[in-house]
Amino acid sequence: MDLKPIGDRVIVKQDEVSEKSAGGLYIASSSKEKPTSGVVLAVGDGKFSDNGQRLPMPVKVGDHVIYGKYGGTEVEVDGEKVIILRAEDIYAIKG
Repeated sequence: MDLKPIGDRVIVKQDEVSEKSAGGLYIASSSKEKPTSGVVLAVGDGKFSDNGQRLPMPVKVGDHVIYGKYGGTEVEVDGEKVIILRAEDIYAIKG
């Protein structure tokens, strides 16, 4: 992928949406919820603090993260859908 996030932005490949419910029923494509987790593909350099120092990014490439349902912008790059988020839109790193 030829895409480099700027500042405190992160590029995430969203997890696949489940085709079945927990009870085993198939879910219609129009009823599927947008995933709120995925794997970090790229991270920016971080943003600057008030005193001009660059702050470290809280995530790294390969981290599996959980992020806000309505955060970020979904884009398609090289036929692959990814989401670009700010680091502050990421709630947790899965272990």
